Amino acid sequence: MSNSFNILHAAEQALFPIFSGIDSQVKHNLKKVLTAFRHHRVGGHHFAGVSGYGHDDLGRQTLDLVFAQVMQAEAAIVRVQFVSGTHAIACALFGVLRPGDEMLSVAGPPYDTLEEVIGIRGNAQGSLLEFGIDYRQLNLTKEGTIDWQGLSQSVSDRTSLVLIQRSCGYSWRSSLSIADIEKIIAIVKQQNPNTICFVDNCYGEFIEDREPTAVGADLMAGSLIKNPGGTIVTAGGYVAGRADLVEAAACRLTAPGIGSSGGATFDQNRLLYQGLFLAPQMVGEATKGNHLTAYVFDKLGYPVNPLPMAPRRDVIQAIKLGSMQKLIAFCKAIQQHSPIGSYLDPVPGEMPGYESLLVMAGGTFIDGSTSEFSADGPLREPYVVFCQGGTHWTHVAIALEAAIEAVEAA
Repeated sequence: MSNSFNILHAAEQALFPIFSGIDSQVKHNLKKVLTAFRHHRVGGHHFAGVSGYGHDDLGRQTLDLVFAQVMQAEAAIVRVQFVSGTHAIACALFGVLRPGDEMLSVAGPPYDTLEEVIGIRGNAQGSLLEFGIDYRQLNLTKEGTIDWQGLSQSVSDRTSLVLIQRSCGYSWRSSLSIADIEKIIAIVKQQNPNTICFVDNCYGEFIEDREPTAVGADLMAGSLIKNPGGTIVTAGGYVAGRADLVEAAACRLTAPGIGSSGGATFDQNRLLYQGLFLAPQMVGEATKGNHLTAYVFDKLGYPVNPLPMAPRRDVIQAIKLGSMQKLIAFCKAIQQHSPIGSYLDPVPGEMPGYESLLVMAGGTFIDGSTSEFSADGPLREPYVVFCQGGTHWTHVAIALEAAIEAVEAA
């Protein structure tokens, strides 16, 4: 037997108690979904779509209500017209901010694809800054945590919106727990009750038993080809939170006066409902895969974030590989053990919205789906690979066996 097989076998044995705890979390979140389906009497008639303008789409309207209940929010819009999580976030920000407003990012720099939305990078093709919306950023502490003292001093009467990025993105920091988000919101509201607390919820749905809107977030947004799409939704995103703010975001997606009333679902309603039903289970499998990845590469001597056995806060596991060669070798091994495009070799390249060249393994059924197992990283020091998603942890284990050998040989 290979050394990589022995390492993985030992990891699986050590992690089974944690896997059992994850199954309990899945059960809790699935019960929330089933309760919402039952409460809104979801039936086969909700799968029918409406063409054209998309007016009076019963399936879409009911799904919005189901999603809002699951997220413990006043309202939600779930739309295939959102092309990405970044698009959903941008609609939310442009929907609620106005010229002269100030946005404060409280968890350090935002995810790469939001930099051009804000206007801190790029050609300002209609960025927030170009529309006269000011931006400030509260950097993390040296330990990579929220600067709690600085937060209480940073929120002012001018602060219209606080941006809370739940996931680590491409930074080497701990993703935020629901308890962290709740604490941030409490401090912000104490300083300025009128400040909108907005959460970039990408990669975080169904990790814990509550979502940010259950602990005081006014608004949040995310992608359906991440957690809440259950690996089968073909495109889209969502916005959830306070009803007036959700409608404001909808008016940016469509147009003022149309808002949430329009948008054909292109016969995707069944997949949207079924994806939400599958989501807790898929998130659970991805979480198991993350634990396995962290355990194995920590044993091999590589820095990992989160640490082995640590509670998960999203479906991302980072490994600091230390060299471009190892980063590329890791991604090639993952690609070769993907169900789609296993014959392809990932090569570094540019991607819209990102500053650095990226290398990406993504042999997924849905293009770009990060709820399925994928791995990528920017070609910059210290050469960190970010693993995410996974429909079942056993697939992650098979791919990791090859990745261990590839990295050790690079």
